[in-house]
Amino acid sequence: MSGSRLPAVTLTLKQFLQRQRVLGLYRSLLRTIREVPDPADRTYLRSWARDEFQRNKTATNPDAIRMMVMQASDHLGELQTSLALARS
Repeated sequence: MSGSRLPAVTLTLKQFLQRQRVLGLYRSLLRTIREVPDPADRTYLRSWARDEFQRNKTATNPDAIRMMVMQASDHLGELQTSLALARS
């Protein structure tokens, strides 16, 4: 058996970059959530983020994906702003 390591479906460069952006956004969100002081809030936010990304992982419409990325970026910005205000 020839062991080809390529996936059955290969991504275009645009899809690959979009996937990298989404994964980077997810990582940033999780890193920011780690800074939330209340453990219950941290648990809730981690669960919420995971559920949202899992629910939308099969999305293929580029416009819908772009909209979801913008919304997630907005949520991340709001969370970062709230944490910065709480620290001051």
